[in-house]
Amino acid sequence: MCGIVACIINDKAAPVLLECIRRLEYRGYDSVGLATLSGDIYIKKGEGKINDVHKRLDLTDIPGNMGIAHVRWATHGLPTSVNAHPQTDCKNRIALVHNGIIENYRELKTQLKDEGHIFTSETDTEILAHLIEKYMKIGNSLEVATRLATKDIKGSYAIAVISKDEPNKIIGVRKESPLIVGAGEKESFIASDVPAILKHTKNVIYLNDNEMVILSPDGVIIKDIDGNTLKNNINIIEWTSDMAEKGGFKHFMLKEIHEQPDVIKNTLMDFPEIKKVVAKFSKFKRICFIACGTSFHASIIGKYLFETLLGIPTDVMLSSEFIFSQGALDKNTLVILITQSGETADTLKALKIANKKSETLAIVNVLGSTITREADHIIYTRAGPEIGVASTKTYVSQLVSIYMLVIAMSENNKLLTELHKVPDYIKQVLEDEDHIIEIAKKYKDANDFFFIGRGFSYPTALEGALKLKEITYIHGEGYAAGELKHGPIALIDDNIPVLAIVPPGKSHDKTLSNIEEVKARGAKIISVGSSTDEILKSESHDIMGLEEDISEILSPIPYVVPLQLLSYYISVERGIDPDKPKNLAKCVTVE
Repeated sequence: MCGIVACIINDKAAPVLLECIRRLEYRGYDSVGLATLSGDIYIKKGEGKINDVHKRLDLTDIPGNMGIAHVRWATHGLPTSVNAHPQTDCKNRIALVHNGIIENYRELKTQLKDEGHIFTSETDTEILAHLIEKYMKIGNSLEVATRLATKDIKGSYAIAVISKDEPNKIIGVRKESPLIVGAGEKESFIASDVPAILKHTKNVIYLNDNEMVILSPDGVIIKDIDGNTLKNNINIIEWTSDMAEKGGFKHFMLKEIHEQPDVIKNTLMDFPEIKKVVAKFSKFKRICFIACGTSFHASIIGKYLFETLLGIPTDVMLSSEFIFSQGALDKNTLVILITQSGETADTLKALKIANKKSETLAIVNVLGSTITREADHIIYTRAGPEIGVASTKTYVSQLVSIYMLVIAMSENNKLLTELHKVPDYIKQVLEDEDHIIEIAKKYKDANDFFFIGRGFSYPTALEGALKLKEITYIHGEGYAAGELKHGPIALIDDNIPVLAIVPPGKSHDKTLSNIEEVKARGAKIISVGSSTDEILKSESHDIMGLEEDISEILSPIPYVVPLQLLSYYISVERGIDPDKPKNLAKCVTVE
């Protein structure tokens, strides 16, 4: 995944491009580059994070009122300055930025080399610049040449391209990678995601696959890949630019953890809409969840809810593995796909397969994203933009959406009443932040963690372990507590903290027994449970307690928050930037 921005404005473009691309750094931070057009094409780019490159090069010191910008998460070619975007053609008359993967770039590169083209990078992206050069050389306009070039390539792409030969035009095209258009007053933008341009316009057009946008001083024109002019709807974005900023917090991740009570309240407001979705459902005999990463853990909780409250057999599958299970789909199966971005490549591929055999429902955070246009039914999680790479508020909003879906299908109004109390439970956790900081300091040097839980707490253990791995680089494993004695307990010694999730309920006493097993082998016990649970306190070295005795079935939502905070503060104590963990990016738009 990478981030791209382009603009035509009435002022110097480079400072605006830099400001916009900063808001997309969560999409990649291997390198950054800008290209502007003012008679000639001017390019500045370098390896590293935006601030570091800007300090070295002063990225704003190039002329022109139009240009393109890019932050990279490397897929083809090492993260070097040469491989940074923008990429150019042989004579530097064309500059291009790209998010996606060109699958047939090797064949095209060989062909273009045979035709005399000279390549300078290892990237697949450079192929596009040379293809456009090839088609312009025989008399085509930038628009037509770009259209012809995209027809030659296989794969996914969102691109923005400029040419010295057409100095008042920027072309953007998308296929299976996100691209939006921002229509401001006498200024126009292209971007990978909404936060990049919120400060400048809230009027957004979401491009569909195989659509092209032409920016000029006169405005915006949208066409299909064959050149026919289209009329796309303008969406008014309700987010403010402040919603995409840190708001006084040290990191986006901490800000987003603190936003969770409000996120849940906002998401709960959609219950009437979810009831409308449910009213359109067919009769189902089976549910199949498809998701990746954090969304996969939310799906496991969904499985437990559907089977506990509705008695509907439910499977949970990783998006990347779904292709091997597609034969079990039929018209009696509801396939539920969960994705924060709505652009996750593996999940989108699974959706295309599922649409052929079953009814599909997408639970997604981004309005207008690809998955919202292709699934049969949509539920939006009202989390707002999430900038931190490690999902926090989108995870709890996904959970709340799943709970509301099950409540709407089961008509369990009592559970709905309890669900409305969850924001207050989370506020209690946030008030205990100083205590969690002290626990983080105590365990920051651990090399391994185990997270254990039973029933509804097992997926929470998985999510807690994932957060720890993502942002602290400490090895963490989540286990169903009863599975420890089937092998993993061999690893337990006095150097390994075991974090136990122990809400009141049916699984409480058995989990306590598992705690005693690992404690007898020297493990340090950190627990999450009720602050009035005296037995749990006596068995724990440290406890992150919630004042209310929250029902076991609802505990996954508030109980994950202490785990998020613990991982965050361990990351900070270890000198790591939790917003930008190494080797990770926010949205995986390649398979």
